[in-house]
Amino acid sequence: MSPLTPQLHKYLFLSIIVLALSTLPLRSLLSKPLSRLNLLTQHLPPSPAIRRNFANTPSKMSYSKELEIALLAVQRATLLTKSVYSSHSKGTLSKSDSSPVTIGDFGAQALIISSIKHAFPNDEVVGEEDADDLRSNPSLRDLVWGLVQQAKLESVEEEEKIGGPIKSAEDMLTAIDGGRSQGGNKGRIWALDPIDGTKGFLRGGQYAVCLALLVDGVPIVGVIGCPNLPVDDKTPLDSSIGADADDKEGKGVLFAAVKGQGATSRPLGKGALQPANTITMTSISDISQATFCESVEAGHSSHGDNAAIASKLGITKPSVRMDSQAKYGSIARGAGDLYLRLPVSKTYEEKIWDHAAGVVIVQEAGGEVTDAWGKPLNFGIGRTLKENKGVVAAPKAVFPRVIEVVKEVLSAKQ
Repeated sequence: MSPLTPQLHKYLFLSIIVLALSTLPLRSLLSKPLSRLNLLTQHLPPSPAIRRNFANTPSKMSYSKELEIALLAVQRATLLTKSVYSSHSKGTLSKSDSSPVTIGDFGAQALIISSIKHAFPNDEVVGEEDADDLRSNPSLRDLVWGLVQQAKLESVEEEEKIGGPIKSAEDMLTAIDGGRSQGGNKGRIWALDPIDGTKGFLRGGQYAVCLALLVDGVPIVGVIGCPNLPVDDKTPLDSSIGADADDKEGKGVLFAAVKGQGATSRPLGKGALQPANTITMTSISDISQATFCESVEAGHSSHGDNAAIASKLGITKPSVRMDSQAKYGSIARGAGDLYLRLPVSKTYEEKIWDHAAGVVIVQEAGGEVTDAWGKPLNFGIGRTLKENKGVVAAPKAVFPRVIEVVKEVLSAKQ
């Protein structure tokens, strides 16, 4: 038998040590050192891995993909709405609440929900429309399907990011019906208004394509496409902007914001996204010089109350009346200053798709938004803002004074 080498001696010695340790009650021997180690680690900063994991919680996520998909989806949808806007016949129907819906609403909703479901298949969507009328009216369905087929981004790469063309008319109907979510305060839910301001769309005024991502009931990402607003952020609002609008050269703007990351505007394009500009609300030193926006329709906001509030604030300029969330975008970039939407009915409930995108854009541009009584808007209780009445938006510096006067005027009526 050959003698053991020094290397084998080492392995034999280590084996004996391990065997001896295995017979000892290690749990009891190590319990005190482990306990002290645990106490020590509680006072140490988290490891880089833990910090990376924390950075991925909803409040810290960048939402860059969600923003890009939303921007591209809205931009593609405006290609369709613009083609319908310039046509003489918009295929108008009346919904159960007597509000109008056009072939543009159906087509834009199909395109946007298809984009969302391609990129985020598990997300829910609260959409304004459904496909019931198209299923019962084949000629109307075929008209919408023709428009949807034509709406394509000029950039193949960008088109592919949002799923490319919808494959069939049946897939289009399925996409439209993908907006039946009842909302809520859990998970990721998109709020979509395919054509906000349909009456403005029909009369040749302002309208907007609006999309927002709610996470656990809070608006996190907001995008608003306004084909008839001036691209130039410095263009002041005047009383004519809500009527005889067009989408010719120099018109068409895409507003966007992500919570905690600021707000931007960029020109609406036909392919890849255009460069973005940071936007902020105007710093008002003299509130009497403010420009305030309100809805065109008296059924949407009390013009009389708005006028009383403006008078109490010393505002002498005429109000700027325009349809849709174009008002949110306009005050966010400093073209206007205040947005008042005061309740006209005790029973009316604002829809979440009419405000979610605009709220996050105004907040990120330096504004504050509440209901007419100063309560935060609650987007987490369904398809409507049933806990809120009215909407008031203004720069943070003057918001306390504005909401004070709003309450005074409304309280005097009770």
